[in-house]
Amino acid sequence: MTRTPPTAAELALAAEVSSCGLTATPHQLERWRAKRWLAPTDQWTDPTTSALRPDIVHRAAWLAVLSRPGRGISWIGWTFWAIDATEQTAALLRQALIRTIQLPLRQAGITLAQIPQGDSDTAFEARQDLAARMLQGRRAIGRDLDGLLRDHAATAGIALPEPRTVSNPFDATLVRIGARLLTGGMADVSPEELTDAWRSVWTGPPEQLDRITAAHLAADKTGTDLRTLSPLAYGLPGLARVFEQADARLLCEAVRACTKASSTLMKLLLERADAEMLTELMDDVMWDQWVRAGGIAPASRLGEAAITLSIVQYLLVPGWAEDLHRYQDRMDRLLAALAATPDGRPV
Repeated sequence: MTRTPPTAAELALAAEVSSCGLTATPHQLERWRAKRWLAPTDQWTDPTTSALRPDIVHRAAWLAVLSRPGRGISWIGWTFWAIDATEQTAALLRQALIRTIQLPLRQAGITLAQIPQGDSDTAFEARQDLAARMLQGRRAIGRDLDGLLRDHAATAGIALPEPRTVSNPFDATLVRIGARLLTGGMADVSPEELTDAWRSVWTGPPEQLDRITAAHLAADKTGTDLRTLSPLAYGLPGLARVFEQADARLLCEAVRACTKASSTLMKLLLERADAEMLTELMDDVMWDQWVRAGGIAPASRLGEAAITLSIVQYLLVPGWAEDLHRYQDRMDRLLAALAATPDGRPV
């Protein structure tokens, strides 16, 4: 098929990107527009001067840096949609997030429509079977980032802050419970099962877990089930509804905050993963609530799942968004200190 000759605007933008030492062909610009990562051509210029808008040049340059032959830019594309925050890009975000939360199902050849609803024995048993299918062939993760860092630190004689919660959030016991939560929500897992699973891998202060258990028991006496406050209260079908019904402005805000935080974290860990910086990052509840469970997000399907988990918590967990913004400020201060001296060491 013969392609339409490049327009003057496309040639001008390609030239601007080239002046930055990067390459952006008219064909790439066309593809980026089609993906909604780049604004339509009629929005590229300043209406008063007819010059290319600096933000358009900046966006195209970033896309040129990120684009690699045969590889997508993964969740980084979500960031551009969230920054633009139009009706179209918000709809694209909804689609991407709903598609991503169904990844464990797709890997097992299951669809959301196959998850039966209701509290009958037949529906419950069917959901248990689907949860078991999701775990078939799954590779166990022996240690998470926290465990690996602590092992290396211990070998080097470095003392890090004491662990606060579980030894490994990806422990097989928790994963089995998690699969049942994904298919059936909290109604399919008894409070005793959930408590026993956490207690089996708990390495934080024992009294902390006791306080959590006591809070649930006290709530039960008043007729309140605290488990309904969990993001997984209604399983994957419930999460799909959350994304479908979320306010577009809030959804874009959540995506911007979570992708920015993961980008900052990756920059810190890759550029200065020394004991002082790790101690600073680990000495905060968000290390356990976010870094270990969704903060690390490579540009891949795994990274998309991690970002999606963060967005779920941002939208549904009371106080979590405020904690993430506070942690972002902490990471920003660390980055500023890193850039303050020629050798990358804080003053």
